[in-house]
Amino acid sequence: MTPARISGDSNRAVILLAAGEVVGLPTETVYGLAADGLNEDAVRRVFAIKGRPTGHPVILHVGSPADLHRYAERVPEAAERLARAFWPGPLTLVLKRSALVPDVVTGGLDTVGLRMPAHPLALHVLRRLGRPLAAPSANRFGKVSPTRAEHVQADLGGDIPFVLDGGPCEVGLESTIVDLSGERPRLRRPGKITIEDMWRDAGVAVEADDGVGPAVPGSLPTHYAPRAAVSLVAGPDLWPRARQEAQRVKLGVICQSEVPTDLPPSVLVERLGQTGADLARDLYAALRRLDDQGAELVLSVLPEAVGVGIAAIDRLERAAAPRD
Repeated sequence: MTPARISGDSNRAVILLAAGEVVGLPTETVYGLAADGLNEDAVRRVFAIKGRPTGHPVILHVGSPADLHRYAERVPEAAERLARAFWPGPLTLVLKRSALVPDVVTGGLDTVGLRMPAHPLALHVLRRLGRPLAAPSANRFGKVSPTRAEHVQADLGGDIPFVLDGGPCEVGLESTIVDLSGERPRLRRPGKITIEDMWRDAGVAVEADDGVGPAVPGSLPTHYAPRAAVSLVAGPDLWPRARQEAQRVKLGVICQSEVPTDLPPSVLVERLGQTGADLARDLYAALRRLDDQGAELVLSVLPEAVGVGIAAIDRLERAAAPRD
């Protein structure tokens, strides 16, 4: 297959999806590898292209809050309140699936993750198509998620015909996942929307993740990993450690502080801004740039553990986890 074409033509994406093709799709979180979520063969192609284990469920993206009642068997009041407060937006609700949802989407589980994305192009495609989209992140399984159209083309351009270009992703990290299939709402993956947000804006008390429940995307110990090894460093220790490591490896650094003038010139530095939101939005792009420049080791500071900074810490810890 020739390399994927990149353009902002959302009607082209609709035509291809309706024909059973797989395309790159922008959302406000990360770019998705999208297929008609009710077309089992198309969804299987998503798994094959990503190299994703078939038992690992994918999120079903919908174009309206009313779709909760089409693709979930039972919708508790807490789910209704969360959807009213945060949809469209970076929040995935895990519910008991309806009979309309194919097994291939859920990995054979009796639950399904549903999300209504906020990106205008994604919503246009969903509404024109009139069907939900299975759209995990558009990268090889376990690797760094894409936040720009060119990232999708670089990773998967030989396997898909088209990437819909919606510009850089606004959030930069995957959605918050809340499991509402049990007795109490429970956080299963942190994202931009926090437990505190859900209580304040929707009046829903969400409990912290206890590690028990249906499988959800992005929950493996090692995930979101670049080619380079990743090591997490406390702020005061960053630059002394960088000077030490620069003597033995090609080093990349992700920081939020001023860069010392005496740092060896061989060190590759990505300075991402002062807030957790800054780091979250640009983290994956920075990891990709450091990979592209040949970094063998990336040292990264951890943002403050508030707001979306909690999600950024989660992604960095998984990127830094031991690998096979």
